[in-house]
Amino acid sequence: DRSTSPSDMATKIIYFTINGRPEQAEFALDCPAQDVKDLFRAAAEAGPHDILKLYNTKGSIINISPQLAPNSPHSCYKLEVVATDCNSERLGSELAVALGFDLSAMEKRLQSLEKRIVTEATETPAIVYEMKRQVESFREKLEDMSEGTHKPSPFYHKRTLRKTREECEHVKEKFVQMRQWEDAEIMVLLQVMYTDLDFTSSFNIELDVLQQFLYEVYRRYNNIPFHNFKHCFCVTQMMYGLIWLTDLRSKIDSIDLLTLLTSAVCHDLDHTGYNNAYQINARTELALRYNDISPLENHHCAVAFEILEKNESNIFRNLSMDQYKRIREGIIKCILATDMSRHTEILNKFKTILPVFDFSNKDHRDVLMMIMIKVSDISNEARPMDSDMEKLEGLPVTPFMDRDKVTKPSSQTGFIRFVLFPLFIELANLFPSLEQHIIDPVRKALDYYTEMEKALEREKQNRAQSEKMVKPSSSKEPDGVTCAKPVDQ
Repeated sequence: DRSTSPSDMATKIIYFTINGRPEQAEFALDCPAQDVKDLFRAAAEAGPHDILKLYNTKGSIINISPQLAPNSPHSCYKLEVVATDCNSERLGSELAVALGFDLSAMEKRLQSLEKRIVTEATETPAIVYEMKRQVESFREKLEDMSEGTHKPSPFYHKRTLRKTREECEHVKEKFVQMRQWEDAEIMVLLQVMYTDLDFTSSFNIELDVLQQFLYEVYRRYNNIPFHNFKHCFCVTQMMYGLIWLTDLRSKIDSIDLLTLLTSAVCHDLDHTGYNNAYQINARTELALRYNDISPLENHHCAVAFEILEKNESNIFRNLSMDQYKRIREGIIKCILATDMSRHTEILNKFKTILPVFDFSNKDHRDVLMMIMIKVSDISNEARPMDSDMEKLEGLPVTPFMDRDKVTKPSSQTGFIRFVLFPLFIELANLFPSLEQHIIDPVRKALDYYTEMEKALEREKQNRAQSEKMVKPSSSKEPDGVTCAKPVDQ
């Protein structure tokens, strides 16, 4: 598809492919952003609510805007449609299953209720407008992209995003991966956590500043297999649940709770996808910058405070200098504690103070906060993809990540037995109420992987026996002729 401009106007030509088909788009340098998006939408034959992604030659997502860097037919961008129109039956049914309700019926009911409100009250209550404004504010922030480093909109359709009290309670009490929720819904839930713990009122955090902070956080999580925005949510949701289940609000100051939740939100910001062992062995920029000392975790902290340096996204801007220093110190301690190379050190320190634990003792609280973010971080641990890259570059491979030596069941049982279980048990020793919430599910997971490991071992032995039964061996006869020799039964 090609959009021509008058000859007296400066134009830009962008070459790209859609489903392997070469296309080119031409537009004026001062062309409105929406017109540029519509141009690419037309090329992809996409609907008005479809989501498009444009990739550069390195495979990175770039924003569809007038600021697109010109390219050549030999360096084409790649355009993809990543979501279908919201009115399609397929997407509607998928969402209904994922979210647990009939969307069309819910939308009709909401419309009916809104009409009833207007009829009975003669006008729509202010709270309804405020809820819509908040969701639309997120939508606008995520859809108004002007830089190539921004992520595309996570909204797959235009239905109003609302979270019921039931859903919020589910987030508080159930430690599950909320993979069925969209990024936009996750951001609403993160906002709910801050308001539900009274942080917005206690620390005078303006709603628009909180939303801008969450948006900047969302932007700085990369599209990688594990340490992404959904992992950020799972860890934060775990922290939020632990705060409620342990009744921590009655035991430590609100400012420490704010530190814990914000540390969870920021703990993996701008993760590269490769672990510290890789960073150090490959002598990456991060390893050199931080002298091989927790390069990733130091980077996550630095990015977090870059976001907080901007007044419009600084949720701590109304705190006193002493309060800010305390939170900054706490966030740095918590995020640096997620470096697994410090696991034994931190766990042993916690075990030492546990018999005499005192919530009024700052040193004790600091260790507890480190333990809590560690528990939150590894509660949804999945095996990363570092080992393949390390092997290709001839670097040593991190334990539990070598594909040639580790199977999924063996790596999980080892991780649960030697890392996860000891950590969870010690936290449950301080908070016995956590037994059913974090110990029992992990014990079941360990039993499951242990049985799977045994089954794989039996299968391996049976396969070896079968091969031994059918594989011919050879022997020399006196006349020099080689013949097959039957295997002894």
